[in-house]
Order: sequence, then structure tokens, then C-alpha cells
Amino acid sequence: MKITVMGAGSWGTALALHFAHHGNDVALWARNAEHVATLQADRENKHALPGFAFPENLNAHAELSDALQNADLALIVTSVAGLRSSCGLLKANGAADLPVLTACKGFEQDTGLLTFQVVKEVLPDNKKIGVLSGPSFAQELAQQLPCAVVLASENKTWIEELVPQLNTNVMRLYGSSDVIGVAVGGAVKNVMAIATGLSDGLEYGLNARAALVTRGLAEITRLAVAMGAQPKTMMGLAGIGDLILTCTGALSRNRRVGLGLAEGKELHQVLVEIGHVSEGVSTIEEVFNTACKYQIDMPITQTLLQLIRKEMTPQQVVERLMERSARFE
Repeated sequence: MKITVMGAGSWGTALALHFAHHGNDVALWARNAEHVATLQADRENKHALPGFAFPENLNAHAELSDALQNADLALIVTSVAGLRSSCGLLKANGAADLPVLTACKGFEQDTGLLTFQVVKEVLPDNKKIGVLSGPSFAQELAQQLPCAVVLASENKTWIEELVPQLNTNVMRLYGSSDVIGVAVGGAVKNVMAIATGLSDGLEYGLNARAALVTRGLAEITRLAVAMGAQPKTMMGLAGIGDLILTCTGALSRNRRVGLGLAEGKELHQVLVEIGHVSEGVSTIEEVFNTACKYQIDMPITQTLLQLIRKEMTPQQVVERLMERSARFE
């Protein structure tokens, strides 16, 4: 299969490496021509994912038209902020009907749309649109350590065909038609990871972490179901699986945001130190707005929003959550 990966950050590079290692012809596209030239010359991404050499069947391109030649699948791994324009570029290059998987997680700012909904809005006649989501870190996938993720789409027939084509002994794929649930789980778990990082940074202990992860899952499930998802999806890889990894894994960028804020650092300083996109930060407000739209109670999300607006301190966030009125679970 010829796969065009749009976005040469750590996750895009890891996916490109993985699919190339398993026999696919992979074109890695990025907007910055200078960056692409460096990738192609070095034959590795020394900035975002150093130490992993590109195989011969993985090549970087600055011209999307070149990257799309003979493509069977577009895998968009930009930030959510860059998703809409990337879809527009597919359309401009005559690839509006090319099957598309998004591998970025979040809600689009201002519109509140999930990733697959953004693609549908820009490419309304495309019948093969889906998401790739689940518990997976770029570093481990690049090392070819095993993981399991979900491919989801409203087009169940297409996903049933795609899963066996892309499934490997390193990345085990599960198909799903609950694209809303898979997308919501992938987006909101980043918010919950900031909260658990905050708690861990303040040394509130493992009991508090377990409480935040559990109640975070409850928030995610309430919102997802209200938006039309199936509750059982939240008990799978794209729900609790991704949530546990992101809330506890040392490689989690969003958890590191919480850890940095717990140290008293300013948000912009934390993001600069991390050096990569942390989608949870930009997702908080959109998740809160969506919760208000559906009249869903999401106290963790609400208090984090107050934190980034500097209306509360890190200590007050955790204390406020623990001081909430007693209720039945």
C-alpha cells in the first residue's frame, strides 16, 4: 500500500517508520521545505524523533503533489489546528476522494468539531474517513514495541477491509464503527492527563491519581454518550486504555504539562520546555464548551479551565475536586 503521512512531528514520523518497516511505500510530507530537506538528507528526524533511521521505502516530500502520487491512503498527523488546512490541500491537489485517517486527537477550536467531522466538512463527498486512536507513544512505536489501537469510521465496510491490510504483529488493530466514541476518548483523555500530572506533581499520592483517572473516565463517558457514542467504547482501547497510558506514562506530554504547572511554572514556559504540541491544553476550553452544550457535568475539566485562566492555583484545583459534595457514584 502507498501511504501518504501528512505531518512530520514525532507521532507522524513514528507512524511513517512503522508502516514502512512493514512493507508499505510511505511518503512523509511536511509544510517546511527546509525541514523536509533535512529529513531527507539525514534519513531520520533528528529534531522530533532522533535515533531512528528511515528505511529505503520512506521518503520525505515538501511538495504534497509528489507525496500523493499513487497514494492509497492519507494519514493526517498534524496538530488539530492544522487539520482543516491539510484537508484543503488534499482537495486542492485533486485527492478529495482519497481515503483519510486522522491520527491527531482533540476538538477543533472555535467550531468544537471532532477530527473526522472536520474532514467531512472540508471533503463532503469523501466516503472513506476515519480515525486512528488508542494507547500509543511515538517513541515506543518507533522502537517497534507492541501496542494495540483502534481504526474507527462510520463506513464499517471500509474499516473491515483496512484493518487486515494495516494490521501487524507490532501494532494490533481493532476496528470500530463508533467513530464518535473513539474520537472523544482520544481527545478528552489529554485533559485528564493534565489533571493527574498536576496531582502527581503536588505529591497527592497514588490514591488521588486513581480517583482522578476513574472520575475522569466518568466525565469522558458522560460526554461521549451525550454526543452519540456507545458506552462500551469507553471501556476499550480508545477509552480507558488511552486514558490510563496518558495519565500514568512518563512519555505523556499532557501529564508533563500538569507536572510543570504543579512546580509553579507559567503555562507558556511549560509548553516551551516540552517542545512538542500538547493537545490537552487547547482542548480544555472546547471540551468545557461542548459539555455546556450537552448540559454535562465535567468538574475536572471545569477546574482545569479555571487554572489555565489563572482563576485558581494548582493546589486549589485538586482541593476543589476533593471537597466536592458527597454523592452516589
